[in-house]
Amino acid sequence: MAILHNRVSQKELKQRLLQETEPRTTISFYRYFRVNEPERFRDELYRTLAALKVFGRIYVASEGINAQISIPTAYLDILKRYLDSYNGLKGLRLNIAVEDDGKSFWVLKVKVRDKIVADGIDDPDFDMSRKGKYVDAAKMNKMIADPDTIIIDMRNHYEYEVGHFKNAIELPSDTFREQLPMAVEMMQPYRDKNIIMYCTGGIRCEKASAYMLHHGYENVYHLEGGIINYAKEIKEQQLDNEFIGKNFVFDDRLGERISREVIAHCHQCGKPCDQHTNCKNEGCHLLFIQCGECAVKYNGCCSEECSTVIQLPPKEQKELRKGKNKGQNIFNKSRARRIEKVGHP
Repeated sequence: MAILHNRVSQKELKQRLLQETEPRTTISFYRYFRVNEPERFRDELYRTLAALKVFGRIYVASEGINAQISIPTAYLDILKRYLDSYNGLKGLRLNIAVEDDGKSFWVLKVKVRDKIVADGIDDPDFDMSRKGKYVDAAKMNKMIADPDTIIIDMRNHYEYEVGHFKNAIELPSDTFREQLPMAVEMMQPYRDKNIIMYCTGGIRCEKASAYMLHHGYENVYHLEGGIINYAKEIKEQQLDNEFIGKNFVFDDRLGERISREVIAHCHQCGKPCDQHTNCKNEGCHLLFIQCGECAVKYNGCCSEECSTVIQLPPKEQKELRKGKNKGQNIFNKSRARRIEKVGHP
């Protein structure tokens, strides 16, 4: 019987990846479609993708699939044919990473979830088949220039902080489930405007557009393939780039540069910087922005306290971590204070 999960340590797997010499391609894809047997679908995916040396995260639910993976470039066409063999995945768009060294993932995880993106929607009348109109890069640029267009960023505050479309409205929250009702409320004065929603790869803004229509909005659009596909299209078609800064991505890279502008600042010293990192203290692991100078000063940590902790013997560090639940540990700029001054936010 085939093993349908990984049994090798994360540390060893990452080391194996770093020693690989064959080129890899990082891609993301999603689709909302009816999956009648998510567990069976999950097992089929794992068997095939493991054989293709795929690494990454894939979520399967009755509403569809959401994936961020890397694959040996030589197997990319095989992957496309395999995905196309499912009726619900025919013609699937694969978003190819903008900046990619092939080291984005080092383990394959395929999990069954209630939703492919957590949305907090429990309304039985909500229907994903009724969604906003797609816009491509050319249409996006045209509508951005129209004063009757409202642009909404459907990503979290830490994603918006390092990069976003010009004049895009931020929905200041940590989670997508918080943003959906927030968008409905905030857009009430603009019901007669064209509303374009966008996100990283398209999955969140597509659901958000359906949610807006469900709540009576009419002129709702969403960016096809998200920022990743937009960056690809403006390059291929030599279009003006209306996105400034970096596109945050949920893998080991933590970002893809879309334009040269650096619009964020180091959370410790305030210098221009848009490099996210996780605090090196495993008992903290805070996601925050840190410049090179502060990385040296604090040993890659978010505070002097954490910098002191990582210099302790491993056994003592482990004792300090016992019983602590980090949860979603993300620097929140709305707290209006610097990490350096307060230790742990």
